[in-house]
Amino acid sequence: MTIIASQPCGRKILEMEIIVSNPIIRQKLDSGSFFVAPGMQDMIAGTIANKVGFEIVYGTGYWMTASALGLPDAGIATYTQMVDRMATLVQCSNSAVIADADTGYGGLLNVHHTVRGYEAAGVTAIQIEDQEFPKKCGHTPYKRCIPLVDMVEKIKVACAARHDPVNTLIIARTDARAGEGFDSALRRANAYANAGADILFVEALHSEDEMQKACAVAGKPMMANMADGGKTPILSAKTLQDIGYACAIFPAMTSLVAAFAMEQALTHLKNTGSSHGMATPLFDFQEFCRLIGFEEVWKFEDQWKRAD
Repeated sequence: MTIIASQPCGRKILEMEIIVSNPIIRQKLDSGSFFVAPGMQDMIAGTIANKVGFEIVYGTGYWMTASALGLPDAGIATYTQMVDRMATLVQCSNSAVIADADTGYGGLLNVHHTVRGYEAAGVTAIQIEDQEFPKKCGHTPYKRCIPLVDMVEKIKVACAARHDPVNTLIIARTDARAGEGFDSALRRANAYANAGADILFVEALHSEDEMQKACAVAGKPMMANMADGGKTPILSAKTLQDIGYACAIFPAMTSLVAAFAMEQALTHLKNTGSSHGMATPLFDFQEFCRLIGFEEVWKFEDQWKRAD
């Protein structure tokens, strides 16, 4: 069971109610049903994912930090900022949310607090990595990992902190491939599996061969990171499933395509002084008003308008 509490900004999310965590990810893992989760950088992306019909989405630390704060994914965003952002994504999304929780934002007590807070926000799967704090994006340089024994303790604490140990899942990510090598990354992943992690995430593998070897020895379901522009080759869902992965995230796709479209549109506006004649098509404004919930606002206004 997940206890839902008030968020730091004062917004209530089913305050004091007890609800069952979303079981869909657990169900898919148990049935062997491969799934793909697109990255969500903001609530517009979440709204469009609702329209398209994704069952599971990924709250990405890199792109949510960039979207909300205009800052790099370098350990600058705080727990309070990120849990509020993830809670908002859960609220606006029809999907189960996998959430990036960085390093757990500190030591063992911080990890405990992070898991409790993310679960209370409605997150279904919580991803914790073994980098030193402040962390770095997994596909950028200067990453360093904490000792294996320290991360094992973090995973044990994270698993023990859950109110719902069945449907609130812990994803253990290792960034050891870059600094310690492939074999060390596999050793770490298996140690995290033994510590109780539900899903393993070996970050920034360099080739399909490495991906196959990692899946072959993994003791738990594996998650692939299809980060466009990163170090890992981008493969199809079918290929990833054949390799042995249980699921895949595409954390950067929506953000990069949105950034490209915005650059094209802004360049057109700067050069022509108008939004007319753009090569980049516009999403229909009236449809977006409906998707974002304006129809409910209009119904409310009609219900409570004063008679003249």
